[in-house]
Amino acid sequence: MLRYTLFFTLFFSCVITIKSNAQSNHPNIIIILADDQGWGDLGFNGNKTVNTPNLDQLAKEGIVLDRFYVSPVCSPTRAELLTGRYHVRGGVTGTSSGFERLDLDEVTFAEVFKKNGYRTGVFGKWHNGGQAPYHPNTRGFDEFYGFCAGHWAEYFNPILEHNGEIIQGKGFIIDDLTSQGIQFIENNKETQFLAYFPYNTPHSPMQVPDEYWGRYENKPLAQQGSLPELEDSLHTKAALAMTENIDWNVGRIIQKLEELNLMNNTIVIYFSDNGPNGHRWNGHMKGIKGNTDEGGIRSPFIIQWKGKLAKGTTVNNITSVLDIFPTLVDLADIENQQTKPFDGLSLKNLLTKNQDVAVNDRIIPSYWSGKTSIRSERFRLSSDLKLYDMQNDPDQTSDIRKSHPDDYKKLLAWKDEWIRTVLNELPENDTRPFTVGNPKLELTILPTSEATGKGNVIRSNKYPNSSFFRQFRNSEDEISWTVAVQESGVFEIEVYYGCSDANIGSELIIEFGGSTLTHQLSASNEKPLIGMENDRVLRMESYTKDFLPMKFGKIALEKGEGKLKLRVKSLKKPDDLEINLITLRRID
Repeated sequence: MLRYTLFFTLFFSCVITIKSNAQSNHPNIIIILADDQGWGDLGFNGNKTVNTPNLDQLAKEGIVLDRFYVSPVCSPTRAELLTGRYHVRGGVTGTSSGFERLDLDEVTFAEVFKKNGYRTGVFGKWHNGGQAPYHPNTRGFDEFYGFCAGHWAEYFNPILEHNGEIIQGKGFIIDDLTSQGIQFIENNKETQFLAYFPYNTPHSPMQVPDEYWGRYENKPLAQQGSLPELEDSLHTKAALAMTENIDWNVGRIIQKLEELNLMNNTIVIYFSDNGPNGHRWNGHMKGIKGNTDEGGIRSPFIIQWKGKLAKGTTVNNITSVLDIFPTLVDLADIENQQTKPFDGLSLKNLLTKNQDVAVNDRIIPSYWSGKTSIRSERFRLSSDLKLYDMQNDPDQTSDIRKSHPDDYKKLLAWKDEWIRTVLNELPENDTRPFTVGNPKLELTILPTSEATGKGNVIRSNKYPNSSFFRQFRNSEDEISWTVAVQESGVFEIEVYYGCSDANIGSELIIEFGGSTLTHQLSASNEKPLIGMENDRVLRMESYTKDFLPMKFGKIALEKGEGKLKLRVKSLKKPDDLEINLITLRRID
């Protein structure tokens, strides 16, 4: 009898524990981030061509922040989301070549939520550092499935990463990322989880499955951008088709939450990382991606927490991506372990009481590539020092600085102070090396997008992300990375390459410090460029190939900084060898 009593006691104890987890005061968090999607690309914001029923319903059942601002480009917005701090404070000053890395002394929301008992996962485009300890698996995320660069050259069955290992994706990339994230939700349904979906569409290349493209290719555009002479209608249609695919995947996530009875205990957030990646309808706002005017930095934004936040509400106060981290900490009622002061504000009172004095008095700066504009509740001071009344002239058509001299002086003074205290803290040069051999992650991936070429070698495209090196001709040709080996050890090297049979027998050398490793090419990998067959619009960036890994050998590397070089020792056929990336796997 005692045995049965103990059994039922343990059984019901487990049931109560599971139930308490599912109904915990600490909600699950889902953050969905689109890439290069404009404010005007969605149905709930007035787009009459696109079909976004799931996002429209999310907006109807949640709160829309209608004056929500992000950075003009990808990696800065991601850094500000992760930290709640200005991206320049965290060393993120570019979108490639290492300038997108988030400084290691910054604390991410994933680290904070993980320390508070959450399981954390990221499924998509990371874009804040590719090697540990910059890698997402070493910045607080238990699970990572996606890619670390800012641009990816192929969206169908692409090469991706899963927890630091190179894998082959399955199908269209957004569908695949969503499937992996849904599985993460399923696996962690009995505890609190934070799932971050930083999608990489409608960023170019403009690739989308046929079923979506077929709905838009011949569909008339109901609206045009404010500069119709600059609009590429096929590009616009591709972006809207990709947006509809995102909407379908958002619907899949919501459906899974409903199936698992988790909707009432899950905060869902949706927004984009910058303005549209082309001239298309965007509410007639001035500016697109890369620009600090309204159209380049105003993002769609929805937050839903069923039963906790008001339904069908639109908030017109200015808000920022900087606010997400502090807001989630407050809404989830967890311990804030961010060690540096937030630049963003908690929007809890604004979301729950529809009022917040601190929000009403704020100013939000936008900085990119030497240009700064600032936004108050009423005005925008543009990067060229013009003043616009955004409440009465949201399209920035009339400069009113002469008729509002006091407001103009106040905003000029604020901008000057921000530049002095924030921007002037930036070092003149980013001298951080790429990290190799961090013991927290077995594999280090060094893409050639982060390398420097010497001799005859050239990139496959002027845009570094997703490019590879070609035109190797003689022993003077090399590519190199400035690296810091974080712990001494023995590493197994693989090189992802392409060449014809004519270069079998050619020799390559890898060098670092006093260590040298030579390898003779023993097999060809002659593959055509891929990507154009799936592009709906001609791309500007590099195409790619199915580069194969070549086992290069083992090398002992000592802790320290220096140049990691890959160079030609002897080459049987010039202009035939191509290098895409190298990997170093710690084996000691």
